Amino acid sequence: MKKLVLMLAMAALVASGCGRPTDSSPSAEGSENSEQYTIRIAHLVSEEQSSHIAAEKFKERLEEESDGRLKVEIYPNGQLYPSDREAIEAVQLGNVEMTIPALAPMASFNDKFLVFDLPFLFEDHESAYAALDGELGQELLKELEADKLKGLAFGENGFRHISNNEGPVESPEDLAGQKFRTLENPLHTDTFKSFGTNASPFAFGELYTALQQKTYDAMEAPISLYYTNKFYEVQDYLTMSGHVYAATLLLMNNDFYNGLPEDLQELLMEKAIEFRDEQRELAQKQDKEFLEKLKESGMQVNELSAEQKKAFREAAQPVYDKYVPQIGEDIVDKAMNAKK
Repeated sequence: MKKLVLMLAMAALVASGCGRPTDSSPSAEGSENSEQYTIRIAHLVSEEQSSHIAAEKFKERLEEESDGRLKVEIYPNGQLYPSDREAIEAVQLGNVEMTIPALAPMASFNDKFLVFDLPFLFEDHESAYAALDGELGQELLKELEADKLKGLAFGENGFRHISNNEGPVESPEDLAGQKFRTLENPLHTDTFKSFGTNASPFAFGELYTALQQKTYDAMEAPISLYYTNKFYEVQDYLTMSGHVYAATLLLMNNDFYNGLPEDLQELLMEKAIEFRDEQRELAQKQDKEFLEKLKESGMQVNELSAEQKKAFREAAQPVYDKYVPQIGEDIVDKAMNAKK
C-alpha cells in the first residue's frame, strides 16, 4: 500500500512538471523569444504606389523571418490619418508604431530637415541618395531619437512637378496669383510664394476634393501621386519642373524599437534597407509608366528648358537667403558636397 501511494505521488509530480513552462521554453511567460510584437504602419498613398507595394514585401519578410514574432498591419490611403504630420505625431505618441511620410513634414520636428526641400538642390537621383544615405542623412536620423522617433531608411516619392488648370507653366509669371497647395512645410510654401502664387499648405488626404471644388488652382507632386490619386481628373496641365527631390522615410516609434529584442532590431534594420533599395527602383520604373498614362489621360505635359529652369532658380533665391541661416550653412554644404 505504501509503495502504491509513493508511486502515485511521483506520478503527480511528473505530471505537474510537464505542464509548467521552463525559462528556456518558447512559450515561457516573459520570454523575449516568444513574445509577439505588432507593428501598425499608417501611410497616405494608395495600394498601387511603390511605397505600399514595398511595404507589403517588408511585412511578409518581417513576419516570415521573425518566425511570427513580428506581426505587421498596413493601413494605406490615409485610413487612419489624413496627413503625414498627423501620422508622424501618432507614431511619436505611440498610437501607431510606424508611418512612411514624405520628408517635408519632418521639418516640424527638426529644422535641419528643411535642407532637403531647398529648390533645385539635387539634379539627379544619385546626388540625393548620396546625401540621404551618407553622413548627413544618418546624422539627422540620429537626432530624431530625442523626439521619440526612429528613422530606419529613406524611401522615394521622386522629383516633384507643378500642375494647374490655367495653362502650361513656362515661367514663374505663369503661376502669378494662382491658389497653390503646398506641403505642410514653411520652406515649400515660401518657395511657391517666391514664384508669385497665393500658396498655402493643405492636408494631402483632402486635396482631390479641394481641387475639385476650386479651393486650389494648382499643386505640385511626384508623378506617382498624380496618377495613383487621379489628380489628372482635376488638373489639366503638368509641368516637369523637378524643383525638389522628394524623399520619404520609414519611421518608427523609438521606444517601441528600443523595446524589441536585439535580434528583431537587427532584422528590422536589414529589411528596411531592402525596402529602401527595392522601393526606389520600383518608384523610378513607375514614374516612367505613370507619366505615359497621364499623357494618355489627356493631361498636357511640358518640359522646362535649361533657361526656363534658371528663371525659377533665380526667383527662388530669397528662399535660400531666408532658410540657409536657419538650417545651418554646414548642413547645406554637406548636402551640396554629397552630390560630388
